[in-house]
Amino acid sequence: MIASNVDLSRRNTLGLAAQASRYVAVRDPAELAALCADAGLAALPWHVLGGGSNLVLPDVVDGLVLQVAITGRRVLREDDESVWIAAGGGEVWHDFVMWTLDQGWGGLENLALIPGTVGAAPVQNIGAYGVEVKDTLAELTAYRLDDGSARVFDNAACRFAYRDSVFKQEEAGRWLIAEVVFRLSKCPRLQTGYGDIEAELAAAGLPRTPAGVAQAVINVRRRKLPDPAVIGNAGSFFKNPIVPAAQREALLAAHPKLVSYPMPGGAYKLAAGWLIEQAGWKGRRLGPAGMFERQALVLVNHGGARRADIAALTAAVQADVKAMFGVAIEPEPVWW
Repeated sequence: MIASNVDLSRRNTLGLAAQASRYVAVRDPAELAALCADAGLAALPWHVLGGGSNLVLPDVVDGLVLQVAITGRRVLREDDESVWIAAGGGEVWHDFVMWTLDQGWGGLENLALIPGTVGAAPVQNIGAYGVEVKDTLAELTAYRLDDGSARVFDNAACRFAYRDSVFKQEEAGRWLIAEVVFRLSKCPRLQTGYGDIEAELAAAGLPRTPAGVAQAVINVRRRKLPDPAVIGNAGSFFKNPIVPAAQREALLAAHPKLVSYPMPGGAYKLAAGWLIEQAGWKGRRLGPAGMFERQALVLVNHGGARRADIAALTAAVQADVKAMFGVAIEPEPVWW
């Protein structure tokens, strides 16, 4: 069922006014074969849409938007230590995370309350509080948009990096991720040393279990991040920049309160939110868009913003951070 001129303003968490010239919800991977066989559709550019939570849309999306609506959860196999779970690409990410915790399986608790879908999670290699999707992803099944053929990508083939994967690089725009398999733990090792998680566990009296960590994460995120249903946003809008140790030391000498975290290989990850706040952008607006008053890393739509407004604000923030610290920051979302 191909629809025309579909409003996407409620299908992207930034709430940008946008319209799809052609739109279809894909509920079964087999439907792709029929779409690929349609010469008229095949001639159009195709765009795969998940929850729209990490996306900056143009006013009009030319071509065909494929909404991933493939659902389902199933246990594939298990042993004494682990369980392998398959989830449809259209599953709501947070709902899936909480379901795994209800079953007693650990590994995804630090990623609770992240908006979006299961199929979109590997594209961005979503992460929070010291954990990334790559840490538990075993493999995924994706379908080519040009002929509908399937391929299984194991973890290595996804070429995960910080907020990155092969699906954002050379394979960008070529695949629809239909199912993701996670290896979760029956004897989880908790990761609580990043951010405010330890403090929240203690303050809220939460148990040191995967479910307790998830609730701590939820509490912290709700305090710091705006609800997209209330004010349009795409979560953390800028990547935390990674710099060499020497550059970090020089910055630390000039800015003793610099927030940074050690990375493998001797590099350091700088807190982009801190850099943006110091550059004067926390709570500041530029037209209908601005940086959130409680968390400078979050770009928000105060109402009526379009892509051009987001682009202008992004450029202004980048320029001021560069001028103050000599550090380039990059936006996380995909720009169609």
